[in-house]
Amino acid sequence: MTVELRHLRAFLAIADEGSITHAAARLRTGQPALSRTLQQLEKHLGVRLVDRSTHHLELTPEGRTFRDRAAIAVTAVDEALDPRGLRSWPLRLGHPWAALGAHTVPLLRRWDELHPGIPLHLLRIDDTTAGLTRGRVDAALLRGPVTAQGVESELLCMEDRVAVLPADSPLAARAAVTLADLAALPVAANTVSGTTTPDLWPPDARPTTMVEVSNTDEWLTAIAAGRAVGVTTTATPANHSHPTIVYRPLSDAPPVPVHLAWRAGPGHPALPALRALAHEVVAAHR
Repeated sequence: MTVELRHLRAFLAIADEGSITHAAARLRTGQPALSRTLQQLEKHLGVRLVDRSTHHLELTPEGRTFRDRAAIAVTAVDEALDPRGLRSWPLRLGHPWAALGAHTVPLLRRWDELHPGIPLHLLRIDDTTAGLTRGRVDAALLRGPVTAQGVESELLCMEDRVAVLPADSPLAARAAVTLADLAALPVAANTVSGTTTPDLWPPDARPTTMVEVSNTDEWLTAIAAGRAVGVTTTATPANHSHPTIVYRPLSDAPPVPVHLAWRAGPGHPALPALRALAHEVVAAHR
């Protein structure tokens, strides 16, 4: 069987919707036809992509891997056939939160000076790799270890951690706080792309309550409303100020590595220039 683009689009719709019925409605096709398309794809690949044994459709480990590969392929085809891309080829730089902190604006300004014919689009995508593994961006600014398969990265800098507190918190009056100060309070944690987990604290002194959120906006709102405190890096105050929250140094927490990451193999031709400029900007403003 020859795999066609429609097979990939059908599988991605199933993966996104978590249901063949909903995916069929989204694609405006019949459920039996979509099921046959999925079976054809699985037969060609020789693996099960979808676990049908549960009430809610779930991807197998192979299905999750193939989802990212299929997304990259579909995105590449769509971009290649977009006539607007023949006039300019933007370089897409993703980030899940805080971009490059205080270095963000200098990076964008310097890029525009050096490469006026290549737009640099900065995109916030609430995802572990900021859309990199699914082909939504050409490169990404990621914090913490970079472990995704098929992704290369290099360290740009280390950022100190800071505590994020409601402005009326008693801890806000201190010049600095410690992990122990926060452990007795609910701690907001971005479970999609954040770097704060209970493992940041010693095993015998971890917070009793973690307030799970899925993006930076929910995280900031929870803290501003006084429902939790937070931990982030020094990049966040540069991009996210709020009248009812304050940032204080977290004196005993380890720093967070910031990486520039990209997919292995052929990529945007301007990617080497971005890598060089990112290091230059960080070094100049360190």
